[in-house]
Amino acid sequence: MPILPCPDIDEIVDFYRMLGFERTYRQTRPNPYVAVRRGGVELHFAGISGFDPEQSYGSCVIGVEDTAEVFEEFAAGMRAVHGKLLLSGIPRITRPRRRKNIGNASGFSVIDPGGNWIRIHQHGSTGAAPSDATDPLARTLENAVVFGDSRGDARHAAKILDGKLAKAGPATPPTVLAEALVYRAELAVRLDDPDHAEALLARLRALDLTEAQRTSLTETLATATDLERDLRDIRGDRPV
Repeated sequence: MPILPCPDIDEIVDFYRMLGFERTYRQTRPNPYVAVRRGGVELHFAGISGFDPEQSYGSCVIGVEDTAEVFEEFAAGMRAVHGKLLLSGIPRITRPRRRKNIGNASGFSVIDPGGNWIRIHQHGSTGAAPSDATDPLARTLENAVVFGDSRGDARHAAKILDGKLAKAGPATPPTVLAEALVYRAELAVRLDDPDHAEALLARLRALDLTEAQRTSLTETLATATDLERDLRDIRGDRPV
């Protein structure tokens, strides 16, 4: 049960309520302190005056049975409050993706208003496993996900992925190219570059994918649809 730092305990409670947690304890004296709970998960927070979330090293791992199910519940709460997913800045959320540094299992992260990384992994997926990726772009995509989603360095993730995307040719498997384009588009959104995100998604739409390939890319293409909605929100032309 971690005790994580934050600048404002009430802001933290509002954020976690959005994700389906309930407040179980609150005090302001002698020190600000609050606890929240969702199912079997309990998080405690200590309020620190002047604390800078950008400098936070707070982090914890939560094991769940189904990362996609938990993500959808969190995303629904976030959209209900904000009308969109928060993909950049603090707070924000990343999408579930397989990560080679957690045994190629699926995981995503929530970065809360205190700058704490709440890492949602599948149970038992904390150890690294050898990658089975053989295509150069696929291997680079794996590394980019580690930098972008595990380490929070979206700029470096974008840089290494751009190099391989520029070299993608006829020999690049279309499914790998599609996955790389969608992830790079998400990085562009995080980096406040909606024009580049739209260009990447246009390149995705231009791919000549077979029905079988589209089926194998169901989650990736769903993410692309979400990103298109997020970009409409950013542009301010969301339908009323």
